[in-house]
Amino acid sequence: MHKNLIFADEEIFFLRELARNHVPFMVVGLSAAALQGAPMVTQDVDLWFRNVEHPGVRKALKKVGGILVASAADRPPMFVGDHVDGFDIVLTIHGVGTFDEEMKKAVKISMGGFELAVLPLDRIIASKRWLNREKDRAVLPALESAAKVVARKTKR
Repeated sequence: MHKNLIFADEEIFFLRELARNHVPFMVVGLSAAALQGAPMVTQDVDLWFRNVEHPGVRKALKKVGGILVASAADRPPMFVGDHVDGFDIVLTIHGVGTFDEEMKKAVKISMGGFELAVLPLDRIIASKRWLNREKDRAVLPALESAAKVVARKTKR
């Protein structure tokens, strides 16, 4: 059911290093939906961290030649480096529970040697509905349809 269609090898290496260093994080947003079979396209991968200052984040970044740039003014923290530029740091998600509550419900996707925690489709939908931005309303039909397909497959 789950297949990696969105990560380059270098990105998988970074995600594996985060997991190896016991960093609590999960993939959220449209990338999470795509990993669960939704027909989504997005330019970046949103990673929700319990705490982006976890020491394992810097260790993983060092392994791939990336750095963490602290937040400034109204700009959130960000990763800089060839193999991490496609990842956006998420510290808060509206319309869902806390990081720890949502992590308990996360879908686990095997990425060959480690498991990737992914926000479930129904929680992505809840957040998109809560935000109610035009771009969120535009993707809701596809997300809802994909959620129905996933639910049917899960029941089998």
